[in-house]
Amino acid sequence: MSRASAELPVTRWRAGQASVGTDDIATEEPLALHLHTPDAQMPLGVLMRTPGQDHELLLGWLVSEGLLPAEFSLAPDPDNPDLWHLHTPDHARLAAGARLAVSSSACGVCGSGSIEQLLARATAPVWEAGALSAGLLADLPERLRAAQPGFARTGGLHGAGLFTADGQLRVAFEDVGRHNATDKVVGWAQARGELPLRSEVLVVSSRAGFEIVQKAVVAGAAVVAAVGAATSLAIDTAAAFGVTLCGFTREGRLTVYTGAERVQP
Repeated sequence: MSRASAELPVTRWRAGQASVGTDDIATEEPLALHLHTPDAQMPLGVLMRTPGQDHELLLGWLVSEGLLPAEFSLAPDPDNPDLWHLHTPDHARLAAGARLAVSSSACGVCGSGSIEQLLARATAPVWEAGALSAGLLADLPERLRAAQPGFARTGGLHGAGLFTADGQLRVAFEDVGRHNATDKVVGWAQARGELPLRSEVLVVSSRAGFEIVQKAVVAGAAVVAAVGAATSLAIDTAAAFGVTLCGFTREGRLTVYTGAERVQP
């Protein structure tokens, strides 16, 4: 049985009349990651997420935070699906560099606080798929929406997806947090050995904040399209790394904030 949503009691008001019923509500629950050292285990992070695709989420989070070790094992606790264990010979580096983060489903800036810090650990993404059609980019959020059954049921889940340069959907994930949905995409690509993303467009069903562009940069995604607006820090970050950042991408229109040279009529 899926834990992504739950039927909960609600009272609806319509035209001054109340009716009692149930509604399908998006689930938000904590996911804990523990790092194992020779002497003990330590909390590495707590992510508020929608259950499902937890392996992809944790992989993507580790990639985005610059914490993914070269050798590791990652597995759920046999008695608690909301607790995962990370074993790695590189435990000393992770223990020293990690900040115990409780990531809300709204924010997602899990320790990466500035463009300067990002510049110190990431390089500019490389785009290998040629020019992009403005009309195609404007159509991608609707294609993502079609791959969001959870949003259709609950109205409470964000989506993130990867599309080829000709508009084919490669993968889509949902979560109460837009940054979590993005991490699931990154984790999916990491598990398949497909990072960096040199020829896919990252599409998110939300605004483009710093955390979305940061995760795109670390994953090597050079083109990001968001349904909503971009923030000033997101635009500054995209400009610093040569990312094509598009916002208000819907209903046949879009605003290109940076990297406009990649977009054609």
